[in-house]
Amino acid sequence: MSKNYLITGGAGFIGSNYVHRLLKRGEKVTIYDNFARAGAPRNLDWLKQEFGEAAFDVIVGDVRDADRIAEAAKGADVIVHLAGQVAVTTSVINPRDDFESNALGTFNVLEAARLSERNPIFIYASTNKVYGGMEDVELFEEPTRWRYKDLVNGCPETQPLDFHSPYGCSKGTGDQYVRDYARMYGLQSIVFRQSCIYGPRQFGIEDQGWVAWFIIAAVMRRGITIYGDGKQVRDILYVDDLLNGYDLAIEKINVSAGQVYNMGGGPDNVMSIWAEFGPRLERLIGESIEVARGDWRPGDQRVFYADIAKAEKELGWRPKINVEEGVQKLFEWVKENQKLF
Repeated sequence: MSKNYLITGGAGFIGSNYVHRLLKRGEKVTIYDNFARAGAPRNLDWLKQEFGEAAFDVIVGDVRDADRIAEAAKGADVIVHLAGQVAVTTSVINPRDDFESNALGTFNVLEAARLSERNPIFIYASTNKVYGGMEDVELFEEPTRWRYKDLVNGCPETQPLDFHSPYGCSKGTGDQYVRDYARMYGLQSIVFRQSCIYGPRQFGIEDQGWVAWFIIAAVMRRGITIYGDGKQVRDILYVDDLLNGYDLAIEKINVSAGQVYNMGGGPDNVMSIWAEFGPRLERLIGESIEVARGDWRPGDQRVFYADIAKAEKELGWRPKINVEEGVQKLFEWVKENQKLF
């Protein structure tokens, strides 16, 4: 039996990929999006071309509009909350807008879920930034990357929270509210603390979506600036693997409700952002890439990779697409869709 899905930010990168998956298997979908991001109209056009305009509903709205999101949530069985401000650098420049989009916006969507009286399943896209700089965790430096000294399997969900940057604070506020609505109101909510998600339909920019941005910039001959030493390490996760996690959490809601899961590539899918990714990208493009250099940016962790054992144990989830395959897929998509950029 099909479910009614409400996807906030449904025309964004992750949202449009999930909407495509849901429609393909016959679910009922409403996209709720303010279309502020440049790629959102292009993603909506793609969905319309794939399925037709009548296949899904679209509400042009902002999560800061409490009444509008409450109305949209009334019939939802599942709410996947992806909308919000997405860049640390933008949050530093305009912290009020970041707060209203992420902290207040998430509160509004939670209240919409609670007041709908349907007790919908509620998935929240949180971030690894809630763990902050992890200054208490010892690092060591290798020729092409930084690494945790003792957290061999990566950062676990039990790592103390330490919000850095306005973005970290606003997303962390949402993270904790979503957790607490499960405790206080019995909402079937799940928090996914997501690492670097990448894949097709991602219109990466310098401030956000670095894997896509570097590939787009290389293919389109745009300038690339590396901030810091380029040996910052991240675990990266292909979007299809993330969506498998969403599906499993919904399927196993009796286990997942009220839980927090790291959702990243884990220690098997780590890469330093330029010292290792740069040579890989040069091989794909077939030439050397000149880059500019800049100082470290605020809130930039030298190392983050997630311990994903909890999701594996409780949901039976593991990434299936490794770094090499995923980067190749995204590179080919960018090359085939240059007109979009």
